[in-house]
Amino acid sequence: MRTVEITYRYGAQDIPTQPRPANAESALHRLDEGNQAFAALLASLIEVDGTARRIVQVELRDLGLQPNEQGTPRQRPFAAVLGCSDARVPIELIFNQGPNDLFVVRVAGNGLGNDVLGSLRYAIEHLRGSLRLVVVLGHSGCGAMSAAVDAFLEPAGYLQLVTNHSLRSILDQQLIVVQVSARKLASTFGADVAAHPRYRKVLTEVSIVTNAALTAYTVQSELEQLEQLDRRDLRAVYGVYLLESREVWAPRGNAAQTIGLAEPPRDLASFVELGEAIVKSDRIASLLRPA
Repeated sequence: MRTVEITYRYGAQDIPTQPRPANAESALHRLDEGNQAFAALLASLIEVDGTARRIVQVELRDLGLQPNEQGTPRQRPFAAVLGCSDARVPIELIFNQGPNDLFVVRVAGNGLGNDVLGSLRYAIEHLRGSLRLVVVLGHSGCGAMSAAVDAFLEPAGYLQLVTNHSLRSILDQQLIVVQVSARKLASTFGADVAAHPRYRKVLTEVSIVTNAALTAYTVQSELEQLEQLDRRDLRAVYGVYLLESREVWAPRGNAAQTIGLAEPPRDLASFVELGEAIVKSDRIASLLRPA
């Protein structure tokens, strides 16, 4: 029998609470470390039966239970996360964080619509005292991106969405990313790559990580317009949560490292470099191997 126990514990006065990250780098390290702990917890049960346990310490003040304190708890997240609405991606859980640690915004496909951008702006402008990181988190097998890929591969199917404005507006944001990703795959592997039996999945996965990186770039550009902003204090990063391994994956330029969150490209040259890293990554290569 395999059992997973994840406990949110509060009230143990003898256990010191984890301090809030002092800068963007320490916030990034905390999220990466938390995700690795979560992935390792579940990986320990893949081949053997048993119980995997993890305890997340929660501060009393974050639940409004601090003795001698009155009123509602104050928001003090150290990271804002733009995630997908997919129910298989519980943001706090996969980063091993508790309540009041993350300011989470979720929308299908990680699109930067007005409501999403407004929510992120609120966090950036009103929670600067604790906020150190803005994370754009895609995930493998994204339904919104899969639908955009289907519309790209079968344009006739898109006509069925003409009167469905709400759904069409989500897909429209993704179609340009899908088109760019398709061109990159063709220029790297040749036009025949579109005939590969797993091409739809490959195009979807390349589009997902490209979209996350592009969205993080847009957020970073917004951050750089703020006065007196130091990248050491607040910056944007991106990654893709892999449902199959429960790890966060993010190819980056010429670096061999792909696990963990990454900074977005800063200019056109680095976007081209990132595109090469994505399509030539081990993960995409494994999808293109003969079945």
